[in-house]
Amino acid sequence: MQQSPALKSPSLRTESLAALGVFSALTAGAGALGATVTDHGTQSWYRWLRKPPFQPPSAVFGPVWTVLYGLIALSGWRVWNQPAGPARSRALGLWTLQLGFNAAWSWLFFGKRLKRTALADIGALGVSIAAYIAAARKVDRTAAVLVAPYLGWVCFASLLNEEIVRRNP
Repeated sequence: MQQSPALKSPSLRTESLAALGVFSALTAGAGALGATVTDHGTQSWYRWLRKPPFQPPSAVFGPVWTVLYGLIALSGWRVWNQPAGPARSRALGLWTLQLGFNAAWSWLFFGKRLKRTALADIGALGVSIAAYIAAARKVDRTAAVLVAPYLGWVCFASLLNEEIVRRNP
C-alpha cells in the first residue's frame, strides 16, 4: 500500500494528527453519550427486563466498546488520509451515518425505552456499517478490515435487542 500523501509532508502530518483527534473526539463523544444513557438505563429499567441466556455479563460491554470505538476512529481517519475524491467522500459520509445510528441506539433503547424503535435503528446501523465497509474497501482496505469486528458485534447486539423485544412485549 502506498503511503498516504498526508503523511509525506510535515505540515500535512500535523493536519493528519489533528484529523485523528477529530475522529477520536467524534467517536468518543458518541461513546460517552451512549455510556451516560446506558448507565442510567441499566440502573433502573434494564436490569428488570427478561434477557436471553447468551447475554454477556455487563462487565464485558465497556471493554468491548472501548476497543471498537478506537477501531472506528482509526478507520475513519485512515479513509480521510487518502486522496480526496468521490469514493473517499462516500466512505466518510457512511462513516458519519453509522456513528449517528450508533449514538441514537443507546438514547432510543436506554434513554427512551423504545425497544422496537431501537431494534429498527440497530438494523439500520448494521446496514450502514456494511455499506461503510464496502465503500472504505475502495479507498483503504485496512480501514475496511478495522471495522469488521464492529459489524460482528452489532449483529450480535441486534440479536440481543430482538430477544429483549420478544421476551418483553
